[in-house]
Amino acid sequence: MGTIYQSIEMLAKEKGIEATIIFDAVKDAIILAARKQFKNLGEMVAEVDPKKGIQVFALRKIVETVADPANEWTMEEAKKNKLPGAIGDEIRQELPMDALGRISAQIAKQVILQKVREAERENVYGEFAGRVGELVNCVIKRTETRDLVVDLGKTEARLPAKEQSKLESFSIGDRVRVVIKAVEKTGKNAGVVVSRAAGELVMRLFEQEVPEIYDNTVVIKSCAREAGERTKIAVSSRDRDVDSVGACVGMKGMRVQSIIRELRGEKIDIIQFSENPVEFATHALSPAKIARVTILNAEEKHMEVIVDDTQLSLAIGKRGQNVRLAARLLGWKIDIKSEEEKRQEVETHMSELIPAGTPISVLADYGLSEALIDSLVGADVATVEQLGSLTPEELEQLPGVGEDSIQSLYIAINGFYAQFEATAPEVAEAVAEAVVEEPESSEAVAEPEETASGETEEVMIAAEPDAPAETAEEVTPEAAPESTDSDKP
Repeated sequence: MGTIYQSIEMLAKEKGIEATIIFDAVKDAIILAARKQFKNLGEMVAEVDPKKGIQVFALRKIVETVADPANEWTMEEAKKNKLPGAIGDEIRQELPMDALGRISAQIAKQVILQKVREAERENVYGEFAGRVGELVNCVIKRTETRDLVVDLGKTEARLPAKEQSKLESFSIGDRVRVVIKAVEKTGKNAGVVVSRAAGELVMRLFEQEVPEIYDNTVVIKSCAREAGERTKIAVSSRDRDVDSVGACVGMKGMRVQSIIRELRGEKIDIIQFSENPVEFATHALSPAKIARVTILNAEEKHMEVIVDDTQLSLAIGKRGQNVRLAARLLGWKIDIKSEEEKRQEVETHMSELIPAGTPISVLADYGLSEALIDSLVGADVATVEQLGSLTPEELEQLPGVGEDSIQSLYIAINGFYAQFEATAPEVAEAVAEAVVEEPESSEAVAEPEETASGETEEVMIAAEPDAPAETAEEVTPEAAPESTDSDKP
C-alpha cells in the first residue's frame, strides 16, 4: 500500500505541483467511485495512509431512534458492526475497496487525471500570465496539423498557424525565438500561446540588438507588422545627441540586418516618431512624397493625405500595404488621394454649392451696371453660368459690351463665385486645420515600394488602424544604408 503513496509523491514531483493537490484529487475520486457502488450510504470520507494506502469510510451517527438510515445507526447496529460508541457519537465504517469494481476505478482515474490537469494549468498560468510579450527560446517538439507545439522547458506551448510567418518553415528539433502571445487558463486550447508573427517579436529583437533601446535612450513608440512582408516601427530618442533611426540601423546596417536575418528577409521601415500627427504621417507613408496632410477630425483621429498623381501607387503600396501599416502605426484613419482626385472632388462640391440658372441680375450686387446687365439679357445671356462660360472674344462680340466692360464683368463674376469658395473648406486650403509641405527627410530608403501594381490603381483608399500598437527607413537583406542620407541606398 505504501507504493501508492510513493507513486502519488513521484507524480506530484514530475508534474511540478503540490502533492496535497493530488492527494485531495485521489480522495475526491475514491468518494465519487464509492457513491456509485454504495448507493444507499450517506456521507463518506477518504484517506491516503502511507502504510494502509487508500481507505474510504461511511460516516454514521449513533442515535436512539433512526430518522435517516443512510447516516444514522442505533446502538445495536453499531455494536453489530463492531463499532461501539455512545449516543450522539459519530463513527466511521470502513468500506471494502475491492467492492468498487472496474467501472468505479475507471471513474476515479478520470477524476484524478482531470484534477492533475487543472493543477498543471493553474501552475502554468501563474508562471506565464505575467510574461506576455516576453521573448523566449524554445524547441520545436511536434506538429499538430498546421500548428506547432514547442517546448519551453517547464511546459509546452502552441505556435498556431496564424502566428507563423509565411517566410518561415521549421522542423522538429529546431531552436527558435518566439514571444509569449497569450496564456489561456480554460478552454480547449488552455495553456501558453506563442507567436512569430506579432509586432512584439520585432520590438523585443530590437531591444536585444540595440543597446540604446535596452538602456531606454531610444524608445520604441509603436510597431505595425504584416508578418513575412513588412514591418514599420516608430522610434524616438530621449537624448538630442542620439539619432534614434541611426542607432537602430547601426554601422553599415549591421544591427537591423541581424533582425532581418532572424525574420528571414522581412522588410523593415524604421520611422522617426513625432508628436505632431501630420509630420508623423508624412514620415510613416515613406517612401512616397506627401504633398499635404489635413486633419479632418482630431477627436475621431481622421486625416486626409494628398499626394502627387505619380506618387499615389507608391503611397498606397502593394495591395494597400503601405498606407494600411501607416494607419496602424499612427492609430489614425487615413484617406489618401491624388491631386487630380482632389481637384475633381472640389469641382463636384463647387457645382453642388452653386445654384443652377442664377439670374444675371444678381451681378448688380457685385458692381455690374444696370445698363450692361440689360445689354447681356438682350443678347440672350440670362444667367451667370452662361456669362462665365464665354471667352473674352465672345464677350466682345456681344452688343453693348466693349473692352472696358469686360474687366467689370470679370470682377463681378469673381466676386459672385468667391462667396462659394468661402463656404467650401475643401477649397480654402490655406485655412485648413493642418497643412504641411513635405519636410526634408533625414532617413534612408534602401528600396522603394513597388509602384506598378494592379491592386493599387484605386481612386481613394481609406486606411483604418487595427489597434494602436504600429522619413521611413527600409532595409533589405541585399542592401543596408551606411547613413541616414535619403539618397543613399
